[in-house]
Amino acid sequence: MKNQIVALWIAGAFALASTTANAALDDAKAQELLKSGGCAVCHTVDKKRMGPSFKDVAEKRKGQKDAVAVLEKRVRDGSKGEYGQMAMPPSPASKISDADLHDLMVWVLTK
Repeated sequence: MKNQIVALWIAGAFALASTTANAALDDAKAQELLKSGGCAVCHTVDKKRMGPSFKDVAEKRKGQKDAVAVLEKRVRDGSKGEYGQMAMPPSPASKISDADLHDLMVWVLTK
């Protein structure tokens, strides 16, 4: 009985890890979303362009529990002066869906 419980626990852990890994946005898909959403015009992963690099964004938001929600709101509503650069115009859902935006903001925070 104890072995069965341990085996079920291990199987559940592997299933959860597999689901989490598959849910993460890979770099190729992220780059596709950055281009189609217009983000790549002003941002890059590791160098400041017109806007901050994603590494700078991730560093600034490190440890913030609501970082994804804050970034989603800034993208949707636009922002001004957060990083000392020019204002970022709002990005409507017609450019990038809410689900894609969410996945992309999670990805940005891993940089």
